[in-house]
Amino acid sequence: MPVRSPAVAGRFYPADPGELEREIGSCLGAGAGRKEPAVAVVVPHAGYVYSGSIAGATFSRVSAPDRAVVIGPNHTGRGARRSLFASGSWDLPGGGLRIDSELAERLLAGTALEPDAEAHRLEHSIEMELPFLRALARDMPFVPICLARLTLAECRELGKNVARVVEKSTGRTLVVASTDMSHYLPADAARELDLRAIERVQNLDPEGLYRVVTELDISMCGFVPTTVTLFAARALGATRASLVRYGHSGERSGDFTRVVGYAGFVLS
Repeated sequence: MPVRSPAVAGRFYPADPGELEREIGSCLGAGAGRKEPAVAVVVPHAGYVYSGSIAGATFSRVSAPDRAVVIGPNHTGRGARRSLFASGSWDLPGGGLRIDSELAERLLAGTALEPDAEAHRLEHSIEMELPFLRALARDMPFVPICLARLTLAECRELGKNVARVVEKSTGRTLVVASTDMSHYLPADAARELDLRAIERVQNLDPEGLYRVVTELDISMCGFVPTTVTLFAARALGATRASLVRYGHSGERSGDFTRVVGYAGFVLS
């Protein structure tokens, strides 16, 4: 069975298992409040020093699901446009997570996703969420989906089809959208644009999110995965999307002239 090696361990997060466990524990400790059986989350994927506290605060609000479907953007341009890593496992410092091959097969049969490993080989957007999922449940199975640019109609079809497959699964599946917000803008400008996108997510409005990002040219790298997830979450019965936290890289780097924005949401 194929084993996918970590692409960004030692760069975006610690390569030492003990150090990684402590970092994840610290990030999860940044959250507060009652855990809930969420339908989906939207979380950032930058280096933990920048966005880990926002991702952790978001995951800390979620009770452990039986499995996860993690949808991230394709930053590298490699592989298929709608890529699903269908079997095997993903290695991580301190122990990897296995692919839910049964769910993966049903997703391949019920959607336009393609079996493809190349899009995932060097991509970090999904990998960054796995230590958090492992912290929720040590042996949590998952299915990784890596998406390049899709039309709104393609996002709608994929999201609804993912929901149809997921709702036939036993137990509870958490859909995870991996995205950062605006890239390399002054903090005030990034916040102004990001709040436009955040409003659409909070309103469970995938059409509006896709439209505002494309019309305002917001550099939200995972708006396609987020749009797909919003369609899926609505079809799965989500009725609210709560913003857990918004922030940007300048809060850690001290550079407010070129920031990357981050936001975490719980959809339930």
